[in-house]
Amino acid sequence: VQLQASGGGLVQTGGSLRLSCEASGSIFKNNAMGWFRQAPGKQRELVAVATPAGSHNYGDSVKGRFTITRDNAKIWLQMNRLKPEDTAVYYCAVSRRYWSLSLEDVTSWGQGTLVTVSS
Repeated sequence: VQLQASGGGLVQTGGSLRLSCEASGSIFKNNAMGWFRQAPGKQRELVAVATPAGSHNYGDSVKGRFTITRDNAKIWLQMNRLKPEDTAVYYCAVSRRYWSLSLEDVTSWGQGTLVTVSS
């Protein structure tokens, strides 16, 4: 199983970026997929989850600004109204579960893509 993430970069406060991730090597019709992020000196945190049924969940800090979408084994993260505190390495991930994604549930990680938001 491989997850290939892309789309990170440098953006000013208030700007937008779109991350993408594609999984290959397996079938994920029964697995939630999503995004985590890790800022320097901080723990990895959940950003957004998309289930095969089409439901979505978000971390409190990104609700209303980020949107996750999914098409089978591909997911995207549209990030709007970016803030300096969104600066982090973003990782896509596949869950062992259908309805949820947590650090303990991850079976596969993408390589990470850096998002930097300048003030």
